Formats: sequence, structure tokens, C-alpha cells
Amino acid sequence: MIALPAGVTVWLVAGATDMRKGFDGLAALVQMQLAEDPFSGQLFVFRGRAGDRVKILWWSGDGMCLFAKRLERGRFIWPQATHGAVTLTAAQLSMLLEGIDWRRPVRTVEPQLAV
Repeated sequence: MIALPAGVTVWLVAGATDMRKGFDGLAALVQMQLAEDPFSGQLFVFRGRAGDRVKILWWSGDGMCLFAKRLERGRFIWPQATHGAVTLTAAQLSMLLEGIDWRRPVRTVEPQLAV
């Protein structure tokens, strides 16, 4: 995964998005549906209807970047809402992209005894 800039906001766009959309179509969705600036340097994450594909739109400062991922098995965990957006941390985005439920991560058991 490409390292995220410090302090970047990650927006998970609720609902299903037409994965045929490219740079311009997704940027228009950011402006029209979220009333956000797609050129702000924030990340905007979109999921397809089947739930196995995501696209991430990001302005790097000198150009628009579009990243895509398809899971071969399983689905990306998404909010139940059909519109709006949810903010994620970089760690939650990393879990999401690995197919892990970022809403309720299971931590390993803390050691009880030092041996």
C-alpha cells in the first residue's frame, strides 16, 4: 500500500457507486453528493454494488490518482447508510483494504504472565 500523507482524512462514501466511473465521474460525486473538494488532498473511497471492488480517489498535489482493488473472495465491509460519508483512520483503511471488519477489530489476548 502507498503510504498516506500525515493528517490526511479518509472518507468512506456510503452506498454503492458505479465502478465504471473514472477520475472525472468520481470527482463530480465528491463535489455534488458530499459537498467536498476533490482537490483537497483527502482520500475518497467508493465501493461497487457487488461489494468486492473499491476505488480510491486522491489529489496528490499535482494530479488526480485513482487506485482500485478487487477482492477475489469476500466483500469489503461498508456502512449501512445509503448516502453521506464516514471518516476512517489510516489503520481502519488498511484493515478495510485487507478485507478485515474495520468496525470491530479483534485484538490479540494480552499476556498475563511474564516468563
